Amino acid sequence: MTAPTARERLIVGLDVPTLREAEAIVTTLGDDILFYKIGYQLAFAGGLEFARDLAESGKKIFLDMKLLDIDNTVASGVENIAKMGMSMLTLHAYPKAMQAAVSAAKGSDLCLLGVTVLTSMDAQDLIDAGYEYDPHALVLRRAEQARLAGMGGIVCSAEEATAVRPIIGPEMALVTPGIRPVGSDKGDQKRVMTPADAIRAGSSHLVVARPIIKAPDPKQAARAILDEMLSALWPANHWK
Repeated sequence: MTAPTARERLIVGLDVPTLREAEAIVTTLGDDILFYKIGYQLAFAGGLEFARDLAESGKKIFLDMKLLDIDNTVASGVENIAKMGMSMLTLHAYPKAMQAAVSAAKGSDLCLLGVTVLTSMDAQDLIDAGYEYDPHALVLRRAEQARLAGMGGIVCSAEEATAVRPIIGPEMALVTPGIRPVGSDKGDQKRVMTPADAIRAGSSHLVVARPIIKAPDPKQAARAILDEMLSALWPANHWK
């Protein structure tokens, strides 16, 4: 198995309200970026067809839908998403939902990701939501449940990556949002890490939106992050 390149590990979040803006970003970034994330905002503005078009053009798409519903509804949704040519799909890491999704995706190339704890949430947020676990403990619990369910990977903060990687093993994807280059604004994220540190911690894929799409020069910003990721990969010439 060949190791993934930095370009295959960086996922740019198309967190914009219109297709025109999303198309402009993809055009600007060109061949430098292979992987894009499409979430609620763009999905409800025509983004699902756009996702299909990007996939058909050779791009990889991480569809960030965070599914959670009764088993049959989750399974039905996953079956149709698998037919769209998506590369990754998120659902909340509840055991029954994950089991239903894994069964529905069987035989496809869709990588299912269990969302453990949102990176915008801290310990007080979990208490307010009625959980008895702190963020770290809940992430570890859900990572183990995702592995047992047969998921393709999980989503968690890079802060938990070092502890999670031994639980899920070397093969499962470990996707980390909340990535911020040194000196950038955290925005509404509470648990963040730099690209190089996230790779060193065990992340397989990094999700970056605002530091790239809101930069004065998005292409330059993306290349700087790719270079930072590359600096953390060893040996460098093996991953580039």
